[in-house]
Amino acid sequence: MRSDIVKKGATRCAHRSLFHANGYGEEDLRKPLIGICNSFNEIIPGHIHLREIAEAAKLGVAAAGGTPLEFPAIGVCDGIAMGHTGMKYSLASRELIADSIEAVTMASGFDALVLIPNCDKVVPGMLMAAARLNIPAVVVSGGPMLPGRFHGRDVSVSQAFEAAGKYAAGDMTDAEMHELEAKCCPGCGSCAGLFTANTMNSLTEVLGMGLPGNGTIPAAYTGARRLLAKRAGAVVMDLLKKDIKPRDILTREAFENAITVDMGIGGSSNTVLHLTAIAHEAGIDLPAPLFDEISRRTPYITKLSPSGKHHMVDLDEAGGIPAVMHELATKNLIHLDALTVTGTVGDRIKDAEVLDRNVIHSVRQPRAGLRRRQGVGRGG
Repeated sequence: MRSDIVKKGATRCAHRSLFHANGYGEEDLRKPLIGICNSFNEIIPGHIHLREIAEAAKLGVAAAGGTPLEFPAIGVCDGIAMGHTGMKYSLASRELIADSIEAVTMASGFDALVLIPNCDKVVPGMLMAAARLNIPAVVVSGGPMLPGRFHGRDVSVSQAFEAAGKYAAGDMTDAEMHELEAKCCPGCGSCAGLFTANTMNSLTEVLGMGLPGNGTIPAAYTGARRLLAKRAGAVVMDLLKKDIKPRDILTREAFENAITVDMGIGGSSNTVLHLTAIAHEAGIDLPAPLFDEISRRTPYITKLSPSGKHHMVDLDEAGGIPAVMHELATKNLIHLDALTVTGTVGDRIKDAEVLDRNVIHSVRQPRAGLRRRQGVGRGG
């Protein structure tokens, strides 16, 4: 085992004593050491509940024969950082996250990783670390926020951004603005629309580094999210047994799939920044013209907030990312033989079904008009 470097032999007597201090006995050290990177904090709504996700992931690892060891990662909320000097730190935090995961993993001799992000720069930062370290890894996010309700309609943080302008223009009263801001974000999760966070969590599925549902199962559906995290813990142990590593999954074909789905759902334009950075860590070049090339051949089949009325929960109920991929595959736009953490893409999506054509359109009757890429820099 890779972790033998910190736990085997006479020269590791002191190392073992330090593990004993944490309550890990000989029986724990005989097992693979699995790093559980949890980006929980009390600032970002998408991260406020991640302790529960981490506990479930650790249960999955332990049940499958590993010893889970939790450690933290930072996170910046783009929404809170906007409009002041804080936004200078958002993109830079992505590199800090990747570097810190590398530091802890290499210093601790972990055999594999379960990575728990949810929001804008944390998801790509963790994927970058996975590709750089190239040890078995699974990403399991905290899930999207449910939309709020305001005067009989679904709302999200988009309406809160718009409210500032309406108030300034005299189209909304101070009382209305305060009522709206109290209802736009009703609970935990990454902001309810298809901003950067939910785009990247969805593309984590497409890249093959997350389980189906990673991007769309709402955070408030705690049972489903815990089950997903437990399964992720078990899956990473299977990857370790089979010696399947991130660079086996993060191939050129996987990135082409991700760009295709990104174009099909009209995801955040920030994905150009993030997919190229992740690909770079995997030793793959994604030239800018590739995004345009794939865009031109990919039908736009969903229209989610902030450009449409539907939210992530609607996409989940319509069949989620597997249904989107299945639909795009009918036009031969998806590499079905690309590997995921649980088999091939083809295996994963073969039984997927579009359950609501109002949310996921047919490739033969895509959304009318030009594709609209979602707002740069917005996330949750």
